[in-house]
Amino acid sequence: MRETPEEIKEFQALLDASLSRSTSYLRSIINSERTLTAEQLTEVLTGMCPLALSTVTAKGEPRISGVDGHFLHGKWHFGTARNAAKARHLAARPAVSAAHMRGEELGVFTHGTVEILNPQDGEPAADWPYLLAYFKDFYGEGAFDWDNDVVYYRLHPHWATVYASDVAKLTAAPQP
Repeated sequence: MRETPEEIKEFQALLDASLSRSTSYLRSIINSERTLTAEQLTEVLTGMCPLALSTVTAKGEPRISGVDGHFLHGKWHFGTARNAAKARHLAARPAVSAAHMRGEELGVFTHGTVEILNPQDGEPAADWPYLLAYFKDFYGEGAFDWDNDVVYYRLHPHWATVYASDVAKLTAAPQP
């Protein structure tokens, strides 16, 4: 768990607000018995969590692809090749939706906008050195040309919700 108490508090407020603004149908599925708190979620979302990431083309056509998601400090972080179609989509239209699902046991759904953490032109995010060290430790120092091959993003959520079919099982079991 890398989140500060303030980051957990902010993410919990987002989860609560998002669910309160949701339809009655969604609230019938995701309720206090079938969700995780922000603190529980940070204990479950460790390491790399595959994300289905949805972007939009210039013609307004949806595109979905997979990325390695890392839930750090209450936000999703992910990367792609600088020459990938999704990198072009995100540069022009930074609004995204992301889903992390583990079978029928867990679903984490997020909508928001992305920030480029390591632009080729311009200043990187203030915490890029910390994040770069995390990614190099995870993938290996020589996995990429970190300056030229990959671009990393942080998803700033404006809506997020969590479905958990069995809270006790998810919070008790060792995570992948």
